[in-house]
Amino acid sequence: MTTPFLSLRDLHVHFATEDGTVKAVDGLSFSLPRGRTLGIVGESGSGKSVTSLAVLGLHDPRTTTTRGEILLDGEDITAAPESVLEKLRGNKMAMIFQDSLTALSPYYSVGRQIAEPFRKHTGVSRRDARLRAIEMLHRVGIPNPALRVDDYPHQFSGGMRQRAMIAMALVCDPELLIADEPTTALDVTVQAQILDLLKDLQQQTGSAIVLITHDLGVVSHTVDEVLVMYAGRAVERGTVREVLRDPQHPYTWGLLGSMPRLTSDVDRPLTPIPGTPPSLLAPPPGCPFHPRCAYTAEVGGDRCRSERPELPPGTGHGAACHLQGSRT
Repeated sequence: MTTPFLSLRDLHVHFATEDGTVKAVDGLSFSLPRGRTLGIVGESGSGKSVTSLAVLGLHDPRTTTTRGEILLDGEDITAAPESVLEKLRGNKMAMIFQDSLTALSPYYSVGRQIAEPFRKHTGVSRRDARLRAIEMLHRVGIPNPALRVDDYPHQFSGGMRQRAMIAMALVCDPELLIADEPTTALDVTVQAQILDLLKDLQQQTGSAIVLITHDLGVVSHTVDEVLVMYAGRAVERGTVREVLRDPQHPYTWGLLGSMPRLTSDVDRPLTPIPGTPPSLLAPPPGCPFHPRCAYTAEVGGDRCRSERPELPPGTGHGAACHLQGSRT
């Protein structure tokens, strides 16, 4: 079995607010080896981005409680001091943020922002760091990189800014790359180019990639394994083929049913998931999806309302759902 490069074990991330404790991530576990891509999917508020920020140690410790284990290459970094995390961020692990326009500083040139982490982690001269920035812009497909290196973010299109963000994340050849909605607000053509670029770069470097998205279409063409999150927990996991072709959780059925398909009848309406995501201040007892689930009657009694289902042990395809157990 391949040794995981990133491993989360029973991760909890809770935020203290004036209204109470927000259980943003509530017992999440998964592992990811080098050279593989894990897609984390779910609605907004399911805990996807909170998980990624926890891995990089970017939550404010004054308002955040983190429990469990985050193992990076076998080392537990859950409670690592900021000095250790600073050496890892941008070097051994890096992140492509959701909105490139706000993630890039408008006050510095794109080239300077790419060169800065490389210079910090390698100690090279300004000239060598600039050459590295030009190399990275060329690597991600920016035309005329020697000229564009001195441009500012507002002089780049949305797709070019996203490519620059990828260049900045990959400048030190990190072994772990977290891409948080890397194709949000991009047109379909640019979206495909960005995803192809990530695949090509992974083949070149052998990095492990976590792709966070709500778009199952993106997942189907990009990732090796899928983790479906709901209310801060994993409700289904498996290979991309298993989860998309044989989903086992009613929430996954709902996600697939609400997605348009090229092969489906154009007159057939999409089926949205009823209700709204639960409050993470006071999540429902039992299965967090039960207030929106149409199959609780098949389980029988009040089991869905009183007993929280768990993912089956192991790394194979499985779902945290009482319905699956009742059908076996």
